[in-house]
Parts: sequence; C-alpha cells; structure tokens
Amino acid sequence: MVAVGLKKVNILLRPLLFLSKSPSSLQRRPLLLSCKADFSKRTSSSLFLQCQFFCSSPGNMADATEAGKMVAARRAVDENIKKGQVVGIGSGSTIIFAVERIGERNKKEALNLTCIPTSFQARQLIQDHGLTLGSLETSPEIDVAIDGADEVDDNLYLIKGGGGCLMQEKIIASCAKSFFIIADTRKNSKVLGTSWKKGVPIEVLPMAYRPVQLKINQLLGGKAELRMASRKAGPVVTDNGNFILDWVFDGAQDWPAVERTIRDVPGVVETGLFLNMAAAAYFGTADGNVLVRTSKQ
Repeated sequence: MVAVGLKKVNILLRPLLFLSKSPSSLQRRPLLLSCKADFSKRTSSSLFLQCQFFCSSPGNMADATEAGKMVAARRAVDENIKKGQVVGIGSGSTIIFAVERIGERNKKEALNLTCIPTSFQARQLIQDHGLTLGSLETSPEIDVAIDGADEVDDNLYLIKGGGGCLMQEKIIASCAKSFFIIADTRKNSKVLGTSWKKGVPIEVLPMAYRPVQLKINQLLGGKAELRMASRKAGPVVTDNGNFILDWVFDGAQDWPAVERTIRDVPGVVETGLFLNMAAAAYFGTADGNVLVRTSKQ
C-alpha cells in the first residue's frame, strides 16, 4: 500500500523477467527496476511509475552483469552478516553492492558492526554508508569477510588482485573465521584461466620487480608482465607502494606448487592466488538466481 500523503515513493524490486514481444526472439530478460511513483498522473484506477531497468539484451550485457553482481552480494550479506560482528570488507565493483546492502540493513536493524577495509576504496565505502570503520590493530579477529574474485575454479581456488588490492585482501581473508566470495556467473570456471586471461597478480617490491620477473619466467614459463597504469605514466602502484606483475600462464596448473614457487622468490610480497581460503562462493545471474558453491574441505 502507498501512503496518500506522500509525494514520491522509491520502490526497489527484485530482478524480474519479461518475454520479448518479438515472436522470433522470445527470450527471458531480467529487469532491475528502480521506480518512483508520479502522483501528479494518478487516476482512480492506475498509478504511473517512472522506472529504470537493466536488460540482458546483446547490446546491454554490462547491465546484466551488474544485475548478477547485485543479487549475489545481497544474498551473501543476508545469509552471513549478523549483529555485532567484525566484518572484513573486500574491494572491487561487486563489493559496492554488498556494502550498500549492509548499509540498508544497518539502518533498519542497528547491526552494530565493525568493518575492516581491504583498500582505500573499501574504507570510503564503509564511511559513505555510515558504518563503523575499524582496523586490525583494534579488531585482529574477524567474524566474516566478503570479497569479489576475478575467477573461481571447481576447488574454490581463486585468482584475485585485478584491482590491485591483493595483499590487504589476503590479510583480511586470513584473519576471518569465514570468507565468502561474491561474483557474477562469468567468474565461475571449472579451471583457472578459462575466463580470466590477464594472469595471476603478484605484488612485488619496486626495487625487485625486474629480477622477480625474470625468475618467474625461468621457473614457471609463461610471461610475467609489469602492470602499467592507464591514467598515469609508469606502473600501477598499490596502496602499499608496491608494483604488480601479472603472470600470464598456459594450461592447467598445480596451483599449490605454483603458489609455493612464486612466494619463495625474494622480492615477492604476495600473490593473487587464494587457495583453501573461501568457505563459499555466490554467483549471481541476471535473472535473479544465485548459485552457491561451498568448499569441498
């Protein structure tokens, strides 16, 4: 029901489906609706709504991807975030939806959370949504951490670090009793390297990037490339003042062995391989469904 005295009403609907009216192209298309009621056009029998929607048509697949991220994030938050927890907040595009949902729930439920950021972006999100900002100094034990991933395989092994926050993300995940991944279904793969073609991120000390680069190429094959910035001259610099190498590989790998090999190279700070860390991964689809995969361990 809508209160008579209100001038505007914001309505958030879950992703809906509609069938294309074209007989030759009947297909299920998701809609994410953000609607405002326009009472100036209200009649005795109808209420006009101004709506925005995302549609998974071929020309608008980016919106469908965002829809998948949103439903995965909201479900993971609703199932795992409880009152009084210390929560690790990841980085990237998908985590935006998670923090938005946490903020919504906090306003209604007074969750009294302490949120630990993994990056400058995460810190800003926590503050922008009125949540309590904490640190590992005051809260070294984390109840739940939620983050995105660049790719997830059948073993729940992850490649992370496409956004350059891998070291702080791994520290937060390692401190969490439970670590959950949220993503759209593009990130769900049988083996790593199926959809993510940019390699394994490796954070390195700036003075050591060249010898580390050569050593990894010699030990593992493939090619370790220095990640260059897109809107500044020179390489990407992490929140910790380090450089990133992206090791581009071919074929299936023994990931625990790869992780050990890379970490043994002097000058390596951390890798974007997150092995045996995630308890579950939530993959959202544009039509509002969420696939949940849990660890085999």
